[in-house]
Amino acid sequence: MLSQYLYISTAPTLPREEVDAILAASARNNPERGITGLLLFNGRNFLQLLEGEEREVTALMDTITADPRHSGVSVLDKRTIEARACPDWAMKRVLIAESIANRRDMLERELPEGLEPDLRKMIVNFAVLN
Repeated sequence: MLSQYLYISTAPTLPREEVDAILAASARNNPERGITGLLLFNGRNFLQLLEGEEREVTALMDTITADPRHSGVSVLDKRTIEARACPDWAMKRVLIAESIANRRDMLERELPEGLEPDLRKMIVNFAVLN
């Protein structure tokens, strides 16, 4: 059974190099775990979508929650899914445009087609906050 989690967390002092290191580790480790998804970082907060077998995603969420590089991990959505929204993304970093006015359009182009409309809305709303 496939599961999908969407969470946010806070990491106000995390340097860009550390975010790059997290993405590199995800790209290395996620394929063997069967985990796919996407990650947004706005300079202060993460928003991440994870999908895969329930057991694997739950184990990864435990690791993420214990990671001292961020705090306040809050699951916004957890659901069982029939098919992955991000089947080809071991962990794609979705960049947020500098201009708030351009963020919505940029995300609409970047986000996967198979993403449920309510999840798409949560991700876009996160990106246009600041």
